[in-house]
Amino acid sequence: MKAQITLTVPVAKNMIAAAILHRKDFRQARKNGKILFKGGTTVSAVAVKAGLPALRISGRISPRGAKSGEDGPYKAAHSLLLYKETVVSVDDDFPAQVAWLEAGDIVVIGANALDTDGFAGILLGSPLGGMPGQGFSGIMSQGCKVIVACGLEKLIPGKISAACCSAGMNGTDWSMGMSCGLVPIAGEVVTEQKAMEELFQIKAVPIAAGGVCGAEGATSWILDGEEANVRQAVQAVISEIKQAEASRVELAECHKGSMGCARHKNCAWCRSKGGELSWYEK
Repeated sequence: MKAQITLTVPVAKNMIAAAILHRKDFRQARKNGKILFKGGTTVSAVAVKAGLPALRISGRISPRGAKSGEDGPYKAAHSLLLYKETVVSVDDDFPAQVAWLEAGDIVVIGANALDTDGFAGILLGSPLGGMPGQGFSGIMSQGCKVIVACGLEKLIPGKISAACCSAGMNGTDWSMGMSCGLVPIAGEVVTEQKAMEELFQIKAVPIAAGGVCGAEGATSWILDGEEANVRQAVQAVISEIKQAEASRVELAECHKGSMGCARHKNCAWCRSKGGELSWYEK
């Protein structure tokens, strides 16, 4: 049986989350080890599906460029550690918690870019990458499993290696929002394509990308396989669409005069007058 579907970005995130929870290594780590969730919208979807609190979203790309979250007394954690069903925030000691990870443990991290070779990268806009950035080398060297939860809306036409060389906090003269560096992430990338194929034992073929009226960044697919499996996949997609429509959350972002203005580099919004994106002249 063949079926044609369209996944909006939020629905794709939830499909990725469902597939990660279904993985044997994730279930084993939850039972016997530790799981570190590095904050991001897709990783937050994983946390929520696992029955954990939604993560605070810090850096993000919005219509105004690379922005951070709004200042405020945040109660939600940006990154969480799950250990024997105990959940703790690791925002203040991220590198130390990374050093505690062992073989069999899992890190779930998102990405801002994915190339056609399957390599991923993440943007960093604070000095040394902030607290999480200081633990990235440990994530790659501890010997734990790294799962990169990344939707295909992050696909770029170039190579991650070249993009990393082009980006830089201090090498940019003008920026919509904070200027960022791009850091490669080594791990197993889970996209919505891999998620659907693993969850339902079908073949998922992308046939279109993009859309309007809320489907910007969406992907359209042909699902091909046994009728029962395809029907199950379609039902799961429809269910996720209904949940996504009922749980849209506004992501308040930083503004001129925020605490982050002191550390964010080259932000045109901070340097402009009246919040307009005017050209900054030194």
